Amino acid sequence: MPVIKKNSVKLRDEERARLIWLLTTHKPLTAALLGEITLVEQVDSAELEHDLAEVKVLVSHLPPPDLADTLEALPVVERHALWRLIDDDKRGKVLLEASENVWDDLIDEMSDRALLDALDTLDIDEQIWLVQHLPRNLTGRLMATLPPSERARMRQVMRYGKNCVGAIMAFEVITVRSEVTLAAVQRYLRRLGKMPENTDKLFVIGRDNRLMGELGLQTILLNAAGRRVSEVMDADPVTFSPEDEAEKVARTFERDNLLSAAVVDENGMLMGRLTIDEIVDVVYEETDNDMRQMGGLSTEEDVFAPVSKAVKTRWVWLATNLCTAFIASRVIDGFEHTISQLVALASLMPIVAGIGGNTGNQTITMIVRALALQNIQPGNFTFLILREMGVALINGLVWGGIMGGVTWWLYDDAALGGVMTLAMVLNLLMAALMGVLIPMVMTRLGRDPAVGSSVMITAITDTGGFFIFLGLATIFLL
Repeated sequence: MPVIKKNSVKLRDEERARLIWLLTTHKPLTAALLGEITLVEQVDSAELEHDLAEVKVLVSHLPPPDLADTLEALPVVERHALWRLIDDDKRGKVLLEASENVWDDLIDEMSDRALLDALDTLDIDEQIWLVQHLPRNLTGRLMATLPPSERARMRQVMRYGKNCVGAIMAFEVITVRSEVTLAAVQRYLRRLGKMPENTDKLFVIGRDNRLMGELGLQTILLNAAGRRVSEVMDADPVTFSPEDEAEKVARTFERDNLLSAAVVDENGMLMGRLTIDEIVDVVYEETDNDMRQMGGLSTEEDVFAPVSKAVKTRWVWLATNLCTAFIASRVIDGFEHTISQLVALASLMPIVAGIGGNTGNQTITMIVRALALQNIQPGNFTFLILREMGVALINGLVWGGIMGGVTWWLYDDAALGGVMTLAMVLNLLMAALMGVLIPMVMTRLGRDPAVGSSVMITAITDTGGFFIFLGLATIFLL
């Protein structure tokens, strides 16, 4: 049986789960951490003191990423209780690892001085990344404490949008000249004593700071020490502009298997670098945002946010859904006479609408993903529509035929079974068509195709499904 190391992932997960359990199930413990009660006021002060000591040990042992995950898994009150136990020298790293939704809660109860002290423990790249999400008055105060060179860097990054490469690039880079030998590079690295995280290459620059190429660490180790950098460097590296969209850059990292890449300005001057850890954060955030937006949720919603805040972030799409549901109800009301003649229609309507919604959501999810990966081009748009319509036709004939047979058997009415089959085929075809068109039209209009797309497709398939089914019943059964 293997020995579990002290810093193993399994052990940290167990400790994190234990910490969450203690804080969420032991209310007196949370109250004591918040200073609302004292140990003397408790009937069983010995047990409370033991649990309090255990919580403090767990907090001191867990690294910042695990503490950030723990904060995100706690309700607001328990989150504040845990935050008070985290040491000042750890708080900056925890904020760096936590999501923006958690920052709002944590920063609200911190004084400006405490927040600046927490940021002071971070390096310049980390400070720049966090400061973009802080109140403007704190930004100015933080910048006033920085040396002129770092202050200029911060101003430079703050010019770029949140989703641009310039906002997430790191300034810590190791540069060398093309005319030196690999032996000189090795001596230089040994003098440095350390390298920035995720360093897999050095950047070769000229005397004017213009990027000339890149030099991989493997190249340094596997070539003769007497060779010059210019002989073995990659003179045509992958580079990015600070204005490039981070999500598109992430796809290049995935396609080219990059660990890091240079960021250069319009004149080819080296500004900084992008690393894989920042790209992973971009991918995770974009995936999370797309999942929320497809369901009509705000990207800022926190699962433990107060009820009032959750209501504010959801009301727009709920109002939209209510309007579309009202339209669907008006469609049903228009066929009141048909439903009164054939009561069985009322029990069969949800089946037609439900299977259409499922098909539409499957199609729209696939198309949104293809758009995100830039797999859809004008030349293959017609093919996609025909493909999805073909899939919907086959599924409609198979499952519609099965449901038509079941309907015939249940109600002893072959015509009703036929109407059921035809309605399912037509609704699936409409769902497939809309599943392709909705995200494509939204993209053409410059909107995010993931935003509320599932709400829209459900509304269309419900209304259309009711209209198709009841319309066919009116034509063929009455």
